[in-house]
Amino acid sequence: MFTAIVFLIAGVVLLPVASNTLVSGAVALSERLGVSPLLVALTVVAFGTSLPELVVCLEAALSGSPGIAVGNVVGSNIANVLLILGAAAVLKPIACEPRAFLRDSLIMVVTTALFIGLALGGVIPRWQGLTMLGLLLLFVVYSYWRESRGADAAEAHLAEVEEFEGLKDRPWAVIIGAIVLGLIGVVAGAHLLVEGAVVIARALGVSEEVIGLTMVALGTSLPELAVAVVAALKGHSDVAVGNVVGSNIFNILAIVGATAAVIPIEIPPQILRFDIWAMAAVSVLMIPVLLSGRRMGRGEAAGFLVLYAGYTTLQYVGVDRVFGPVAAMAG
Repeated sequence: MFTAIVFLIAGVVLLPVASNTLVSGAVALSERLGVSPLLVALTVVAFGTSLPELVVCLEAALSGSPGIAVGNVVGSNIANVLLILGAAAVLKPIACEPRAFLRDSLIMVVTTALFIGLALGGVIPRWQGLTMLGLLLLFVVYSYWRESRGADAAEAHLAEVEEFEGLKDRPWAVIIGAIVLGLIGVVAGAHLLVEGAVVIARALGVSEEVIGLTMVALGTSLPELAVAVVAALKGHSDVAVGNVVGSNIFNILAIVGATAAVIPIEIPPQILRFDIWAMAAVSVLMIPVLLSGRRMGRGEAAGFLVLYAGYTTLQYVGVDRVFGPVAAMAG
């Protein structure tokens, strides 16, 4: 048990550090090669910050732990909105231009609905995973075409690249070394996180999906949390919001899609009964915040954080234990 806790902590610490190192190196390499900063934002940064979720999901699915794989995606999307957006706005109230995120926020809601529709089948097979990857490619191509023509969200994407430009003036050896070490670190961190989480779940008698929805999801969301917090402190609130919206889209289309393309994903019953609906509710909840045209203040942010604390507590108390009697009374 002690070893599992050490593995879990090591994975949680290693993943965000390795992910940040990898993305910084990849951004520097892309800029050295003359790649458009906008394209870098839509591909290198987006994929790089979502890489921990991808590696963890593949590791969990291939090792026979679908609860951790699916729970990681669903829990990460919930954490992105309630925890990351909440934490960023507590530090500095967030204001963004509604038009800039109207398209992406609507795509996020549609993507969430698509995932729920597929999940209700109980299994996401390979062909559906490949379809999701195809939709991801269309999303990236369309985003680049639209924003290269001067759309409102382009500035936010370019500002997001600036958060990872620390290595752009360093020697080639440092840049390549950062990419290699970052990749190794992400893979190692994901392995440690999954191994530790599985052992702890079994030792505590907690389901793997609960561990995936909470501990693992929080660990893989740390790169996005770091980006959002730094962006908020620098006054780049659009980056914090865009990071959350983009990450939720990528988590479904890229992470679920790629994992299902490798091995069909079984959807655990608890996630079907409760957590995918919680994810949908949270996704819809952030839309008024994005499109109201006013700031997300510290009071609303604190409310988001309280909701996340309540959601996490509910997982360990037991969703069925809480809602079972309620459903019985309603019946």
